[in-house]
Amino acid sequence: MYRAHTVSVAVAVDPMKAYAYAGDPANLPEWAPAFVNSIERRGELWCAQTTLGEARFRFSPANTFGVLDHEVELPSGTFHNPMRVIPNGRGCEILFTLLQLPGVSDEDFKSDLDTVRNDLQTLRAVLEKRFGRNA
Repeated sequence: MYRAHTVSVAVAVDPMKAYAYAGDPANLPEWAPAFVNSIERRGELWCAQTTLGEARFRFSPANTFGVLDHEVELPSGTFHNPMRVIPNGRGCEILFTLLQLPGVSDEDFKSDLDTVRNDLQTLRAVLEKRFGRNA
């Protein structure tokens, strides 16, 4: 088993609105700009220009459980990224689990966690600005 860490952020937005926005790959450059520069749909795949080169994304089908899992295929391999939106009162929690795979140093894992934290903070800001805060 690999070392895992789940990062979460509380968002004062209806969970279905958060899910719909975060589940649309076209929005990735807005809330994950540290990784995704641009993205376009090519058939069943989403292809992105990223900080690590071209990547292909595959996303879980739309569902009522808040599952936003996705696979990212890079020249260095394919990575599964578990992600969820779960209801929390009138808002939601958005969670992303990062695994420390073989060959990833502790320093790189910490850097990746920092990037995920920043991306989720950006996602929160975008969602709360776009949809307003549910106080």
